[in-house]
Amino acid sequence: MSEKLTQGQIQEILDSSPFISFCGMTCEEIWPEEDKVLVRMPMRPEMERAPGTGQWHGGPIASLIDVAGDFALAMVLGGGVPTINFRTDYLRPATGDSLAATAWVRRAGRTVGVVDIDVHDEEGRLVAVGRGCYSSKIG
Repeated sequence: MSEKLTQGQIQEILDSSPFISFCGMTCEEIWPEEDKVLVRMPMRPEMERAPGTGQWHGGPIASLIDVAGDFALAMVLGGGVPTINFRTDYLRPATGDSLAATAWVRRAGRTVGVVDIDVHDEEGRLVAVGRGCYSSKIG
């Protein structure tokens, strides 16, 4: 296994992706000893469910879940990994200027890693949960 990625290395990879960069996702904090990361995404007009509602569309929330889950495992393995599958459960309408996804690795197996992800709004309310399965082959 490679050395774990640092917060700076994770941010460099996030910034190099046109989609993730468009979304404005940032790696706010990592806990390498817990195999856990925090990724934040700011609201922008293109992410609203409907103009003027202030509510997040589900698509950007699902993207945040996928990216946070991927980079929790990437941190552990030392590089980016492809998504196999992920699930998103929306618990309440998400509002506010940003959302934060906390992702932690449940299992980093030889071929597949499983990550759980919680998404909170700025008030600390849990707005969505997810689970992702990712290939453990860095690619």
